[in-house]
Amino acid sequence: MKWIVTEEQEGMSIRDYLRTVQAFSRRLVISVKDSNGQIRVNGVSQTVRYSLSAADELEVIFPPENIGLGLEPEDHVLSIVYEDDAVLVLNKPAGMATIPSFKHPNGTIANAVLGHYRKYQIPYTVHVVTRLDRDTSGLMLIAKHRYSHSLLSNDQKAGDVNRKYCAVVEGNFSQLEGTIEANIGRKESSIIERAVMESGKKAITHYQVEEQSSNYSLVDIKLETGRTHQIRVHFAHIGHSLAGDDLYGGSTKDIDRQALHCKELSFFHPFTKKVMHFTSAPPLELLDLIKRS
Repeated sequence: MKWIVTEEQEGMSIRDYLRTVQAFSRRLVISVKDSNGQIRVNGVSQTVRYSLSAADELEVIFPPENIGLGLEPEDHVLSIVYEDDAVLVLNKPAGMATIPSFKHPNGTIANAVLGHYRKYQIPYTVHVVTRLDRDTSGLMLIAKHRYSHSLLSNDQKAGDVNRKYCAVVEGNFSQLEGTIEANIGRKESSIIERAVMESGKKAITHYQVEEQSSNYSLVDIKLETGRTHQIRVHFAHIGHSLAGDDLYGGSTKDIDRQALHCKELSFFHPFTKKVMHFTSAPPLELLDLIKRS
């Protein structure tokens, strides 16, 4: 990464410039300084204490990224919606976990992304920004490297990474739009399952009903918070479990996966600051639930 120092930034130390102007986290500055990264001013190596002058060219070369133990590159077909040097946007299929776990040690999005990086000699590991459950399909955002991940993580905390979902839930609604506000926490009896509980973390889900049949409703959903299993827990809480979501009371009679799809994703590009917006049509298996019930 290279930047030209302006007159307003003259006199700043490299450390302060990276932290305040380029939004480097403290951890990222340390990794460059102490983990075989390089910092150059006008082609000459400098320490983070160096005082910058106007028109200086500051270059930061990040240290090599280490791939976690047990995370191996694998050759899988990826549905890539968008890719550049900073970000990767994917359309994830249902049935594919995002990262390896005890139950799903391989065949994940992370394995496939590493395989893609290996094929095109991209020297990074996987930095997931927006994770999806194994049986949820749709748009996912991955940062290419630790710097773009740091910037996007900050944006995510500020509410500037937005996703919209569609889901098919059981039953019909008398009110066609509404907000579910109920705290969510981990069930004491499970390491996976979440539940609505007063001691949980704040969780807010907005929804609008788009279509209803005799057994199901198609709803558009926007999250104000991003708790684990938030959509699934909230709709089960109000008596409308997602179709196919047997963990939270949904029937698998008509579909063998939770009927949930991330259909829109928007964020500010970490470097250009341009608004990036992507859409993904719901799978036919979700829409068919409404048509044939």
